[in-house]
Amino acid sequence: MYVVKTAWWLRKLYSPGLTWTIPTDKKEIFLTFDDGPHPTITPFVLQCLQQYNAKATFFCVGKNVTQYPDIYQQILDQGHTVGNHTHDHINGWKSGDMVYLKNITLAQQTINSTLFRPPYGRITRSQVKELLPRFKVIMWDVLSGDFDLSLSPQKCFDNVVTNTTSGSIIVFHDSEKALPRLAFALPKSLEFFAGRGYVMKAIS
Repeated sequence: MYVVKTAWWLRKLYSPGLTWTIPTDKKEIFLTFDDGPHPTITPFVLQCLQQYNAKATFFCVGKNVTQYPDIYQQILDQGHTVGNHTHDHINGWKSGDMVYLKNITLAQQTINSTLFRPPYGRITRSQVKELLPRFKVIMWDVLSGDFDLSLSPQKCFDNVVTNTTSGSIIVFHDSEKALPRLAFALPKSLEFFAGRGYVMKAIS
């Protein structure tokens, strides 16, 4: 089960200091992509972003960066930002603090960033406490649901455009599991927001 629009009370259940939105008085939104890089899907995403002069943040899995360093470099070369998404996409709720932090440190050997996003959004208060001196922990307020096999591509698109407001951090995935929904929802979302004067920016 997951929530498309992150409610204020859900944020309160987590530790303070996490970033859920980017405060702004401008028409700006922040697209993010989790779980890559992938040898074919990430280039597809990059091509879509380039078409609309959009920038984004890619939360990369360390082992994927090790396997596809050229794709990782392509992300950087096109002016996007990157973040740490652990080395093995591990679940913080099911991992001891030392194991979790060691996995993040391992990923940091190939991902040069002070941004971090916990896989599945699952992280404990003690893990957050350890990370905050070194990382900005980025959550989200709009979850596209592109990972949901039961979701139609149209519904994925609807999730994004009906819940996004200025300052929203939106989650997509550059992964094989997400592709059937991503391939439809991402181009349409970019067209929708660009047509309404929004600027799509990377998280710095």
